Amino acid sequence: MKAHFQSILRSVFPLSFTLIISVSLTVSLPSVAGAGFSAERAGFIIKFRDEVSPYRIMSAFVLPGEELAIRVENPPPQEQYLMRTSAGALIDTKTAHWRWRAPEKPELYPLQIVHPASADSIVLNVFVMVPFDHLKGEELNGYRIGKYPSIPLKQLPIYKPPQGFIEVTEENQETLISPHFKLKNFLCKQEDGYPKYLVLKERLLLKLELILEKTNGKGYNCPSFHIMSGYRTPYYNKLIGNVKYSRHLWGGAADIFIDENPQDGMMDDLNRDGHIDYRDAGILYDIIDQMYGRPWYEMFLGGLGRYKKTKSHGPFVHVDVRGFRARWGE
Repeated sequence: MKAHFQSILRSVFPLSFTLIISVSLTVSLPSVAGAGFSAERAGFIIKFRDEVSPYRIMSAFVLPGEELAIRVENPPPQEQYLMRTSAGALIDTKTAHWRWRAPEKPELYPLQIVHPASADSIVLNVFVMVPFDHLKGEELNGYRIGKYPSIPLKQLPIYKPPQGFIEVTEENQETLISPHFKLKNFLCKQEDGYPKYLVLKERLLLKLELILEKTNGKGYNCPSFHIMSGYRTPYYNKLIGNVKYSRHLWGGAADIFIDENPQDGMMDDLNRDGHIDYRDAGILYDIIDQMYGRPWYEMFLGGLGRYKKTKSHGPFVHVDVRGFRARWGE
């Protein structure tokens, strides 16, 4: 099982020092996918919780005092790695394997994992969240959250209330939480002052980065996706009349489109037929759907939907990381 998992990792995240990759799991994603686009991968991979990341910047979301185990996957023999942190407590330090205890104060705490021999590094931006039980009624520090469903959909644990909320301030909203996405990209659209709060899944960031790289590899110039909708509070979700169990409420979904030529808040004319319509969303939809069925894509299984242009928005694609396949708008 371990060997199979490592093989999948090498396929999803091919590294410069990887010499042999199983032919059945090879992915045609180069380190640089398209002119001017860099996936921003490091020369090594880290694992935290159930997530694996090769990116020079990634994020993790924890509760106050929570212990987070972090390790370098498959480090070459005799290679040394260091972890640097200015806060929290390193309570377990081994070669390429650490355990870090988060501070009690909700805030951003960057951790840096360094390979001294090459000076290569990965920054893991760890956000200590405000626990869910700090809600007072439907509000958190004056920001309206609303009510999460008391009964999980089909008793699935992914529909239980979130453990906590990421605090977003005017100062930290520009923080890169992965190579091509900022914290503010995932904020709910409701009108409120700061601080604001959101819920976000690390795996959604990893999936969006993978889709972005694949999209550029297909020849579509896209430094980042326009995220039309990321997190939604239950309050806002009800206000716009969306479904009660939308994955947006749990920070595991994003409605995206390519907005580069021109940058006008609308999907680009990807098929160059002179019209911005459902067919353009279909191109992005197909790029994502073509990854389904690959062994390395299993960790990213989720919903995929294609939406038409309306009076209030242009065409877009919905992606999520619910853990099982769901399709609509095909």
